[in-house]
This record gives sequence, C-alpha cells and structure tokens, in this order.
Amino acid sequence: MVCRYASPMTATDPALWTTTQQVAAIRRRELGSVELLDAQLARVERLDPQVNAVCTLSIDDARVRARAADQATADGEVWGPLHGVPITVKDAIATAGIRSTGGSPQLLDHVPQIDAEAVAALKQAGAIVFGKTNVPLWSGDLQTFNEMFGTTNNPWDLARVPGGSSGGAAAAVACGMTSFEIGTDIGGSVRVPSAFCGVFGHKPSFGVIPTLGYLDEPNGGVTESDVNVFGPIARGADDLELLLGVLARPTVERAVGWRLDLPPADVHDVRSLRVATWFDEPSIPMDAEMIGVLDGVADRLAEAGASVDRKARPQLDFTEAWHAGGWLISSATHISDGDHTVHHVDWLVADRVRARRRHRWAEFFENFDVLLCPVTLTPAFAHHQQGTWANREIVVDGVTVPYFALEAWPALIGSAYLPSTSTPVGRTTAGLPVGVQVVAPFLHDYQAIAASALISDLVGGYEVPPIAR
Repeated sequence: MVCRYASPMTATDPALWTTTQQVAAIRRRELGSVELLDAQLARVERLDPQVNAVCTLSIDDARVRARAADQATADGEVWGPLHGVPITVKDAIATAGIRSTGGSPQLLDHVPQIDAEAVAALKQAGAIVFGKTNVPLWSGDLQTFNEMFGTTNNPWDLARVPGGSSGGAAAAVACGMTSFEIGTDIGGSVRVPSAFCGVFGHKPSFGVIPTLGYLDEPNGGVTESDVNVFGPIARGADDLELLLGVLARPTVERAVGWRLDLPPADVHDVRSLRVATWFDEPSIPMDAEMIGVLDGVADRLAEAGASVDRKARPQLDFTEAWHAGGWLISSATHISDGDHTVHHVDWLVADRVRARRRHRWAEFFENFDVLLCPVTLTPAFAHHQQGTWANREIVVDGVTVPYFALEAWPALIGSAYLPSTSTPVGRTTAGLPVGVQVVAPFLHDYQAIAASALISDLVGGYEVPPIAR
C-alpha cells in the first residue's frame, strides 16, 4: 500500500516529523539514523523526567544498528520501508534482548530471547528498537502506572492520565521520543491513549496483525487472545498506512498457506465520503465539551461536501452491546488476574450472539463508508489510582459512573472485531486533546485510515504538546 497522504514538515526537530517524513529524509541522505536517534534520546533526557513514558533503554545496541543503517544508506542499500528509523516498543510486547515486563514485578528481569512476530516484522522492515514504554500491570487499565516504573503523565497536562494501557507509547510518540509505537488494544488500549495524548492510533480488524508475544501473564506470549490486537500509534495518518502495510500478515505458522490482502480504500476526497455519526447516546453520560468538539467535526465535514447522517444507527442496543462486548473482553483477560472461572460453553454462547451483532454491523456499513463515534466518555482525566478497575468511580459531566464504563465505546467497536482509527480532531478550552473513532467495516482498515486522513486535513490533526516544543 503506497502512502498518499502528505503531512507538512513544520517542525525543525526531525524527532517531531512523521515516520513517513523521516524515512524519506533518510533515503535522500538529508537525515542520518544516528542523528535521528540522538534527537529522540535528547527528548527522552529532557522530557521523560516529567512524563515518565520510557521505562527501559537499550542505547548501545541501537547506536550500533543506527551506524550500520547510515553505512547502508551511504552504500545505496535499503533495508526496507522503515530503514534506519529508531523506535520504542510497548513493554507488554516481547522484544529480544531488551527487558520486557508486561508491567509486572513477576517479569522484572525478563529478557526475551525472541521477538514478538510484530516486532520482528518492524525490524525486518528496517526499524531499530532502542527502548520500551510504560504500561499498567498486565496492561489492565486505562491509565498507566505500576510499582516498578511509577506513573506516566499526560504531556498536555502532567496531572492527568495519558490513557492506558499504551499510555507510555502514546506519550512518547506525542513528545517525539520515538518515531512511532506499536501498542496493544483489547478494550481501547491503543485508541484511548492516542485520543488523550493527541496522536493517531489504529486498532486493526481482529486477526490482521499477529499478537503472539503479548505479555499478559507470567507465561504469556504463546497464544492469541480473543478481541486483542496490536496496532500502530503515530503522528500522522500517513504513518498508520505505512505501518499497517508492514505489520499486517498471517502468523509465521499460518503464512505457510495463508495470505492477507486487505482491500484498498475507496474514498479519495471528502465529497465522496459517506459518514454516519453516533455522538448522542442517551444511555450513558459523556463530556459535553468533548461532544461539542465532535459535533463540530461533523459540521465541517458536511460543509466540505461529505454526506453526513447524524441519526442512522446499527440495529443493536448500545448498553446491551457494550456490556456483552465487555464480558467477552473480561473473559479474555481473566487469565491476567488468575481468574479461570469462565466456562467455555458460556463463551461459545456469547460468541454466537456476537456473530449476530457483527452481521448487523455489516448491514449498517452497506450504506456508509465510516462511522464516527467517541473514543471514550471524556478527555484525559486526573490521575485516579485508588481502588481497582472494578470498584473505582469517575465523574463524567457531573454524573458519577463506574470506572469500567470508560470501556463502553471501545468495547462496542473492538468486541465486534471492527477496525477503528483514533484521530485527533481538536482540544477543549483547557487544552486537552479530543479524539474520534473512525470506524470502518471489518477488514476495511485502509478505509478507516483514509477517512481519518481526510478528517484530520479538515480539522487539524497532531500538534506538539507545549511541554515538548
């Protein structure tokens, strides 16, 4: 898939360019891999004492590899589409030779011998891993803290969360500490941090990117969990397209006989875009200012000539659907907390009900290219570490709701296996980023990314947080 979306190279520091721009500059010999690594490490040194996004560094090996990349460039060699780009990887994903803990003290000294297949794909494409980014315990929260590495802060407001569980990843991308990141998402863990930190994140269709090597319990990494996906986090929609092209593939075992050929996007300008919006959901409270920003996006799309339908809905009940999706997510994550009480027959029944919901989603998308909906109930909230996922509460628009209700919109979409691109579309009066889910039909990942690019061209997209300027 060839990237079609150009992002203006407005920042003077190459660490803040998109990956697509960095790759192009390296190939033109206008930017060296060592130079880019040094620029990123300078940002880690300057910003990370406040943000605390990067939990492990492997600088010496990365510098050796970066020098080799620069020599290859000088010799006219290209390792792949990510030639010479230095990156960090979420600490829940196994990375050979670098400590990978899943946020748990049980894996404090765990150094994998082999890469997760997704990490191997990035390295084969020419990327250079120089560090790991912070996660909550077993990636089980929508904020990011653990007893080993402490709390990761939102670069837009250090008193607030960066989201979770890929909070360290999204914060690092927002601050230019890394070219891009690869996160995991079972209940919003790519989409929510991307929205909270003002960057782009793509939750792919289930099964599109191998998730072997995911550290969700002490013996994890050898199987793939229901609903869970790996997805890229970046500073531009063009990067998401590039990275999906690198990452999307069958597992190594299945590649013997399987091939993956995702359909290209069939929307090329705003006027051809058929959009449904689902922002006004009376069954659950949502931040009014955030919804105002999202309504403004719909207005801009309509003014630019897109077909925008604000009333159409899939034939399903919101509360029932997200609760059912949340049950499936919970069933898949029980192993992380040692709870093995889910009976297989119960999961089979729930999966059959999900199949009917997925059919309703497919019918809905016969009339629309994408659905726009909230990423979660609110922009980034203040750090809230007391209690647990099950018993915390949070106030949204003056209404107290269970903390786990933050999963409502992510669960609605993710449990149905749909692709969704979290897209930055504005900020609140307090300066907090607002994101929107751009949801497409199953396996139409490039369509979600293409629509995300068109939307961000209209309303702004990524901006550098003040702390990182």
